[in-house]
Amino acid sequence: MTSVPELTMSRSALRSNIAAVAAQIAPSRLMLVVKDDAYRHGLEWTIDAADQVHWFGAYDVVTALRVRALRPDARVFAWALATHDEIGRAIESDVDLGVGTMDYLQRVIDTASRLGLVARVHLKIDTGLHRNGVRPEQWPAFVAAAMRAQRSGVLRVVGAWSHLSEASDADDDASADVFRTATAVLRDAGADLEVEHLTASAASWWRPELRGSICRVGAFCYGIRSGDGPQIPGVVPVATLSARVERVGDEGVEVGIGSLHGLPSTLTGQHVATPGGVRPILSIGPHSSVVGVWDGAEVGDRVLIHGPGDQGEADVTALGERIDSIGEEIALRLSPRVRRTAAD
Repeated sequence: MTSVPELTMSRSALRSNIAAVAAQIAPSRLMLVVKDDAYRHGLEWTIDAADQVHWFGAYDVVTALRVRALRPDARVFAWALATHDEIGRAIESDVDLGVGTMDYLQRVIDTASRLGLVARVHLKIDTGLHRNGVRPEQWPAFVAAAMRAQRSGVLRVVGAWSHLSEASDADDDASADVFRTATAVLRDAGADLEVEHLTASAASWWRPELRGSICRVGAFCYGIRSGDGPQIPGVVPVATLSARVERVGDEGVEVGIGSLHGLPSTLTGQHVATPGGVRPILSIGPHSSVVGVWDGAEVGDRVLIHGPGDQGEADVTALGERIDSIGEEIALRLSPRVRRTAAD
């Protein structure tokens, strides 16, 4: 018997997670981040399930255009640097663009002018993470250039944003001070900001004083907690990874998932959930793995590799921690040979 591992996504879990996050960050609004094919849960499935969400963070323009095709009514934010062609398609599709360099600002202005359209932008200040963004000493000139373009009718500055390092509370407090100063400069220059956003998943949840009008939350909405972080109240993993028993032996049970499906050999020893209780993974081969035997094991039995923990299985973050990586590592490594299905 040859089987294919199955990644099952729960629509009800995603919707419940979104509601829990939205309640936690209120009165700030949620921007659901859907980069990397919605953290490998499937963009189309996620957008369809998240019908209560109005703001989506797409990262790149290509993803933003996919979101726009699925949700014509939504606000979509793309912040990765884009080509001239992508910038034009974004402007034509009413996608908000994150702009964090003078060069990129000029490219957006030039493209909007050529098209005879207005580009909607969020200006990014570098608050210390150095992940794109304009340095504070260059911010006044950057703002002045953006506001000149707004007065000429090719740009509309609707937002200010940045990233936090989340290295320490003190670092984030200092970054927030830089951000507040930057937004004050923008307003003094005449910008009527619709949104301000500084925090991602962890800071949005635990640092209410740092939240802006919108919070960019990705991992938590999918039930992926921070590495080494605590469980998140009201949030559970959306995805459950399982494999079927292919052979039962006296010393182990062979299940149909291996390293070529994205299960790294460093997870040997990790406990998984079986119909007979939790059992350790004894070995991981290319196409299959062997787990500890249990009474009554049968070919076709379902073994849970990761999931919400209802049957004792680890969550995806715990598996990521075991291989000394971030919590979404397993989800991002799953190959196309893992079949995805929807539940609820």
